[in-house]
Amino acid sequence: MNWISNYVRPKINSLFSRREVPENLWTKCPECGTMLFHRELTESLAVCSNCDHHMGLTARDRLIALFDNGAFTEVDVPAPVADPLQFRDQKRYPDRLKAAQRTTGETEAMLVAEGEIHRTPVVVACQDFTFMGGSMGMFVGNAIIAAAERAVALKRPLILFSAAGGARMQEGILSLMQMPRTTVAIEMLKEAGLPYIVVLTHPTTGGVTASYAMLGDVHIAEPNALICFAGPRVIEQTIREKLPEGFQRAEYLLDHGMLDRVTHRHQMKDELTTILRMLLNMPPAVKGELPAPDVDAPDDKAEAAG
Repeated sequence: MNWISNYVRPKINSLFSRREVPENLWTKCPECGTMLFHRELTESLAVCSNCDHHMGLTARDRLIALFDNGAFTEVDVPAPVADPLQFRDQKRYPDRLKAAQRTTGETEAMLVAEGEIHRTPVVVACQDFTFMGGSMGMFVGNAIIAAAERAVALKRPLILFSAAGGARMQEGILSLMQMPRTTVAIEMLKEAGLPYIVVLTHPTTGGVTASYAMLGDVHIAEPNALICFAGPRVIEQTIREKLPEGFQRAEYLLDHGMLDRVTHRHQMKDELTTILRMLLNMPPAVKGELPAPDVDAPDDKAEAAG
């Protein structure tokens, strides 16, 4: 045996027999740098097990985690006119839409669904930041109107999860018109006496914050979510002053009266159920697979004794 047999040949064999390892098995936490196994991250709803940082969650994953047994029915949203301004920057607007659809597997930046949360019937609208930054265009406006109309028709409360960088510039003034449109849609819920709860996730900015995201009966935010109209960097450059620590983050806004609650993602389902059932004057939710007991039913033992 010589160095060719002992070293060179095994090295060549290892190069050719090396298995390709998928690149998406691990995710690095952007807050603390911990490497998180993808399966554990999925089970924890994209919350870091080391520092509790809340990472981004797609709209569909959020709905699956929220509804009982992950079961829900999507509500149809009318499709708007495609590329009404014939907009083009570095790419044509239709090309950007197609690229986002291929990347996310979704049609647009908001999903509307109906189902039950701890057996409480609800309608939920959920914004997806992975789709062009969750930008508010005509489809998002149509989605919120469809959600409000469905909630009124079914006499159910509406929950909205916001996540957006603002209005969609490719639709110009038409995207800004969604602010009054969605405001009117929310007013429909109030006239019907139905609760409207907003959950603000990271980030919620721009025209979204200036319209439907801040019109709820109750405002809940996820920890450390950025919630603002203009971002902190823009404000610092405008006023030429250093902003306070944590400015425009959820905890800061809670301390200054703009939010009602800051709730961990793992407790969000229970929190929403408790608030909804209080607003609807319903008894506390009964958890588990068995049906809720009938409190008005006579006691069998008492009848037998009588």
